[in-house]
Amino acid sequence: MGSTRPAVRDTARRAATDKRGAVVAALMLSMALAALDSTVVSTAVPQIVGDLGGFSVFSWLFSGYLLAVTVTLPLYGKLSDTFGRKPVLIAGASVFLLGSLLCALAWNMWALIVFRIVQGLGGGALQGTVQTLAADLYPLEERPKIQAKLSTVWAVSAVAGPAVGGVLAAYADWRWIFLVNLPIGGLALWLIVRHLHEPQRETAARARVDWSGALTVFLCGGVLLTALVQGGVAWRWLSAPSLALLGTGLALVALLVVIERQAAEPIIPGWVWRRRTIAAVNLALGALGLLMVAPAVFLPTYAQSVLGLGPVAAGFVLSVWTLSWPVSAALSQHVYRRIGFRDTAVLGIGTATLILLAFPLLPYPGEAWQPALLMLLLGAALGLFQLPLIVGVQSTVGWSQRGTATASILFCRQTGQTVGASVFGAVANGVLAGRLGSADLDAVAHGLGTGTASEATRRAVADAVHAVYLGAACAAALAFLVLLVLAPRRFPVIEEH
Repeated sequence: MGSTRPAVRDTARRAATDKRGAVVAALMLSMALAALDSTVVSTAVPQIVGDLGGFSVFSWLFSGYLLAVTVTLPLYGKLSDTFGRKPVLIAGASVFLLGSLLCALAWNMWALIVFRIVQGLGGGALQGTVQTLAADLYPLEERPKIQAKLSTVWAVSAVAGPAVGGVLAAYADWRWIFLVNLPIGGLALWLIVRHLHEPQRETAARARVDWSGALTVFLCGGVLLTALVQGGVAWRWLSAPSLALLGTGLALVALLVVIERQAAEPIIPGWVWRRRTIAAVNLALGALGLLMVAPAVFLPTYAQSVLGLGPVAAGFVLSVWTLSWPVSAALSQHVYRRIGFRDTAVLGIGTATLILLAFPLLPYPGEAWQPALLMLLLGAALGLFQLPLIVGVQSTVGWSQRGTATASILFCRQTGQTVGASVFGAVANGVLAGRLGSADLDAVAHGLGTGTASEATRRAVADAVHAVYLGAACAAALAFLVLLVLAPRRFPVIEEH
């Protein structure tokens, strides 16, 4: 009998491990859906526009999706704390797959934009709930493993996404870009339904959802992010549409504060901002989203127009940071176990600040290996910065608050990216206009795309990208100061059993 019990325990342990492995596979597949989405679509834009038309509004294929993901993150975080992670993830994945199917059936550009927004409504659940479940499944000492796996998914998606999108658009049809989501998402759903079994929680009986707050968050975020995405692009910053949207957004912010103060279970609870640790990390990751725009959006243009590289080589210069980021994130546990979450993140973002400041010092026109080396180092620095903050925040709250806390930091990072796209776009356009005078920027863009740009134009682009990187360095320095001033040196980690 004595030898039978250990064998039974070993069998049960292996069964539990197998189930957790199946759930992790489902989480990685779900994350891949969200990670691949924008990178796959971006390379097929010429084919989509050629088929459906609507060149003047195609940017909303990305902006609409981004808006929907960003404004739904707080709602899904609260819902997962109220009803559990499993039903929220199943519902979100189902909405995402429905949106993918509708995108494949789109008959014009506006229909495709609307269906992309439907995709985004599900994508918010994929991003937030996957990160929360990763923390639920693993204790503190093991969380770097799952986070490193999820970081690897993002890295592989960043590298493989453009190639997959280009192959499908060139040799099949752009609609397959959305149809391939269906088998991947179907497998993820099957694994979740079959293998994810959450324990009963006290919060499961508390089904009170602040729907008025959720609607106000959606409207407020949609109005303000629309103003940021379209400002300086579709209309001037000080024009009537911008002022009207910004004024409406601020009024909705005031209304949201009133609603959330009166709500029994607010979508954005006040404790998210009253706790020093979470508030500091929210602001720091908002700055991370801001600075990430510089390389992600502007480096490919720099590589092609200034360095003279082709699209594939330019993509490689950018993608090298996705190689060092997950490796650095996986190794960060050895650092934060010695010096703490905050100091590890400070070390990472301090190094990132210096790397970003080094970019404007590169020679003109320079060699491709020079920005590639900086990107490799930047990925390593940001891996050391981001992961300790996410793991640290998730370790300071219990199960019933983890979804909301995780959603808040992802919401701030996503908002930072949206703000960064608008701000740095305005900075780049301002520098170009100052260097090139009255030259038509559309004609300049055409010259860069066809390789017929003049030397003056190339130098102007280099100056514009240098200015953007200086702005990104300022954002990194801001995150550095926020962590030093606001974040406690030792995060108040909760003991878990």
